[in-house]
Amino acid sequence: MTGSSSDDLKVLLQQLDADRAWLLQQIDGGRWPDLRLDLAALERELGQMISRVVELEEESGAR
Repeated sequence: MTGSSSDDLKVLLQQLDADRAWLLQQIDGGRWPDLRLDLAALERELGQMISRVVELEEESGAR
């Protein structure tokens, strides 16, 4: 990946992680109780996706 697109990816991942953290705060604060389970599952999946992309990016950078 080129430097610019790699930087863009890092910015995107940071934004997604910030959104994930905000969502978790909202869930923990009791917002949207009827959607709590679905939103918690979404938050977990988003966290796993972010982690996987970071791992893949690190692996590709090591090559």
